[in-house]
Amino acid sequence: MKSDNIKKGIQRAPHRSLLRACGLRDDDFKKPFIGIANSYTDIVPGHIHLRELVEHVKDGIIAAGGIPFEFDTMAVCDGIAMNHEGMRYSLPSREIVAATVESMVKGHSLDGLVLIPSCDKVVPGMLMAAARVDIPSIVVTGGPMISGVYKGKNVDLISVYEAVGELSAGKITEEEVTELEKCACPGEGSCSGLFTANTMACITETLGLSLPMCATTHAIDANKRKIAKTSGERIIGMVEENLKPSDIMTQEAFFNAIAVDMALGGSSNTALHIPAIASELEKHDIKVDLDLFDKISKEIPHIALISPAGDDTMMDLHEAGGIPAVLKTLESKINTNLITCTGKNINENIKSIEVKNTDVIHPLNNPVHSEGGIAVLKGNIAPNGSVVKQGAVSEDMMCLKGPAKVYESEEDAVNAIFNNKIEEGNIIVIRCEGPKGGPGMREMLNPTSAIMGLGIKKVGLITDGRFSGGTRGPCIGHISPEAMADGPIAAIKNGDIIEIDIKNRSINVDLSDEKIKDRIANSNLPDKKVDGWLNIYKQQVSSADKGAILR
Repeated sequence: MKSDNIKKGIQRAPHRSLLRACGLRDDDFKKPFIGIANSYTDIVPGHIHLRELVEHVKDGIIAAGGIPFEFDTMAVCDGIAMNHEGMRYSLPSREIVAATVESMVKGHSLDGLVLIPSCDKVVPGMLMAAARVDIPSIVVTGGPMISGVYKGKNVDLISVYEAVGELSAGKITEEEVTELEKCACPGEGSCSGLFTANTMACITETLGLSLPMCATTHAIDANKRKIAKTSGERIIGMVEENLKPSDIMTQEAFFNAIAVDMALGGSSNTALHIPAIASELEKHDIKVDLDLFDKISKEIPHIALISPAGDDTMMDLHEAGGIPAVLKTLESKINTNLITCTGKNINENIKSIEVKNTDVIHPLNNPVHSEGGIAVLKGNIAPNGSVVKQGAVSEDMMCLKGPAKVYESEEDAVNAIFNNKIEEGNIIVIRCEGPKGGPGMREMLNPTSAIMGLGIKKVGLITDGRFSGGTRGPCIGHISPEAMADGPIAAIKNGDIIEIDIKNRSINVDLSDEKIKDRIANSNLPDKKVDGWLNIYKQQVSSADKGAILR
């Protein structure tokens, strides 16, 4: 066992002395040491229940003959961090989460690992760490929040953001916004739609790193506690079998994960997180890039309309059979012979599964759309690629052509939208918000929600930043290279004609290559000065099409 490094032999008497101070007894030194990475915090709804959940994990570990050691990571709530300086810290926090888990595991020679994340950057950060340390690992995602109900309709966080735009347009009153605010997020769990957190939970289960039904079992469901305890028991078996993340997260497993992402129409942020996780497994010949996303998108149909793309909720997905039912539906298009944390392969896990509601999880012969939920666009604006959640774009908005309205920050764009400076037919360009330029690659939920709430039609939005998993409409993010890396988006000026063709995967500005080069050479973009951790991140972060990883 790896933990023998800190507990075996007379040379380790000082180490054992410290461990005895933590309550260990003689027999405990013969047992596997299991780390529990808990992202509990009481300022993030997705994490406020994890302190309780971890106790069930500990019970399972102890029952199966292991010794649990809990430690904490961090968690940033994207909703609270949105549209101010805080959002610059959201994506970078993924790297801190990964580094924290790595440091604790390596520093203490742990034998196995149970990861308990919930929200947007914590799930991929912990998966990156699992791949990096490559010891037996299992994930217990915290579970979705139940939907709020307002005037008889399901509502969520995005409903509140869009209501602010509706208020500005005079469609609703301030009192109605306040009523909605009070009921949209009714308690613990990750925000209730198929936004980034729940998408990544679904990806985790598909990869085989969490138990079946874990992703969609809601935070308030007693079954979540049962899954936690079972996961605690199972990690001991994984240690005995030496079943590691590199055995589970194979190239084929990443294909399956992207396939499920496309089938569900998940968050476009997966185009950052899945490549980032795969990058930790490069020595195992794993490669995931935007071209793979686009290839799979053309092969896998979109088979579910979960909020924000449609009216179905995460609860509807769960009651229809959850991720096992999605895998069963995709059985003919994916590899089901892959080992999972259960010790069984996918085929064994889903053998007896039936789809309980084909109006929620459509069959392959009756999909919502013939292609997957995410499309990768390329052109002279984004030669390295860009990403759009095409499953949440209406048919009449798949092709747009219009004059650019250029803004050097999210705040400038939001002010323009609320001050009625955007007209139908405009293509809003928000640049200098990429990984380096932001820095931190902020989400653009405020401008997209404002556009929806105000009811402005036929407007596109492109950015070298990114979008919330709750974004809908023709919003193209991750423009690569970004403006601060001399990407062509830096050359665009007000009035330039931009053409977006999602169906044909293209995004172009009506400028010659020579004109673009000349404008980039003479551009005067704002270099945003930052201190501390963000300054380190700014200097070392890679492009969005590479997953915005640190190298």
